[in-house]
Amino acid sequence: MAFEPPRRLLRALGETAAPEGDDWLARLPGTAQHAVERRGSTVERVQAPGGRSSLVVLVRLADGTPAVLKLAPPRARPESERAALAHWAGRGAVRLLEPFEAEGELLLERLHPDVSVRSLPEARALLEAAGTLRRLWVEPPADHSFETVAERTGRQATAMLATAGARPEVAQLVDAALMARDELLLVEQERRLLHGTFRQSKVLAGERSPWLAVGPDPVVGECAFDLARLVRDRVEDLIAVPSGASTARRRVKRLAESLDVDQDRLRGWALFRAVESGVRALRVGRPKDAELLLEFAGWL
Repeated sequence: MAFEPPRRLLRALGETAAPEGDDWLARLPGTAQHAVERRGSTVERVQAPGGRSSLVVLVRLADGTPAVLKLAPPRARPESERAALAHWAGRGAVRLLEPFEAEGELLLERLHPDVSVRSLPEARALLEAAGTLRRLWVEPPADHSFETVAERTGRQATAMLATAGARPEVAQLVDAALMARDELLLVEQERRLLHGTFRQSKVLAGERSPWLAVGPDPVVGECAFDLARLVRDRVEDLIAVPSGASTARRRVKRLAESLDVDQDRLRGWALFRAVESGVRALRVGRPKDAELLLEFAGWL
């Protein structure tokens, strides 16, 4: 079959600068075909709209086992994802079916790709997502090479400053976000293996467990950083109602209490992550997304 990348993947990869000589997209059809044939798999379909950083193919292995073949470019850090999934070993997250696949290939257990926690009513979705996230917060391997929260947010801070220099209208929010980051990093917190990009759509229905996380971009640091992305889930719904600001603040309080996370630290990381995402959306030409995210950040 033709392994045509979904439009969502093409658009997302187009927003990030590829290293010089990165011809991953051009090679993708052949790479996918070879990966399927090497395992003797049967292709059911390419998942669409799929993810923003990888091609997801629903397959059946030679013995009939349903599985997911995920192909990702180096800039999506698939080897880091593999290491995190191997460490979690299925606890709260999708399970690796092959521990040592070819570079950029992940063979995963099949969940229900079209059923995420986001399909539940909001209150229940937050509860189930938070419960799943708690299971992922474990000690990282002693010899890990995962990026730290300080390292990741340091890179992001540099990009935020560059954008703020060209867009004075966001400078005040960027200053507030960077100040919050500096204060948060002053005090050493717990160091846990974090999902890194956790949100409701990253939690899918499974057979061996009701809900399992997928698609981590793992990082090591404090739990409040991971939870901060969940705070702004369904931001478009929050912005659309007059009570959005008070609802967002209550959500910070409720999530912090339910997962034993310091409320002020959660608010600080939620502010930083919302501003970072909003500024990035501006930078890559998504002004509507940027407007939502920056308005949300202003509430915090």
